Order: sequence, then C-alpha cells, then structure tokens
Amino acid sequence: MIQMESMIAVADNTGARSAKMIGVLGKRTRSARIGDVITCHIRDSTGSVLRFDTNAVVLIDKDNNPRGTRIFGPVARELREKGFMKIVSLAPEVL
Repeated sequence: MIQMESMIAVADNTGARSAKMIGVLGKRTRSARIGDVITCHIRDSTGSVLRFDTNAVVLIDKDNNPRGTRIFGPVARELREKGFMKIVSLAPEVL
C-alpha cells in the first residue's frame, strides 16, 4: 500500500529515479506529486485492487500528457477509463 512519505519508483524516461508520496487527491486517487499517475497500484470502482510487484509512477504535465517518451512496465486498464490515453499507448502492456 502506498502511504504518505513513501518513495515510489518512476516508470518513465524523464531522468527521475524516484518520487515521494506527498498527498492524496480525492477519495481514491493517490498521487506522488500534483498530477502524477500511480501506475502499479490501482483501485477500481468496485473496490477491488490490482497490485503489481512494485509501485511506480508516471510523471505528467498539466495537460495529462506524460513528460517522458517511454514507459517501462505494465499499466492498469483503468487508466484508459480515466482518460490517460497517451500513457496507455506508450505502455508495453495493459493489464
């Protein structure tokens, strides 16, 4: 589970190695920074949780586009429902 002050690996090629969890946006959305997307720990609307071996984050800009040009590792299909189509298209696998 991701908690406050957790260090999370960055899953893109922006140059950052890790990010720190500093806040929660809304009820279920967890963020490493304002606007960043957690890709490896997703809770859907039914309450079930999709878990991976490690937690990761993709850094995005104000327009919800990823800052990097590549994404490493799989992402959850819930990102498509939330409108992060660019992340889904760059990911090697969608689960």
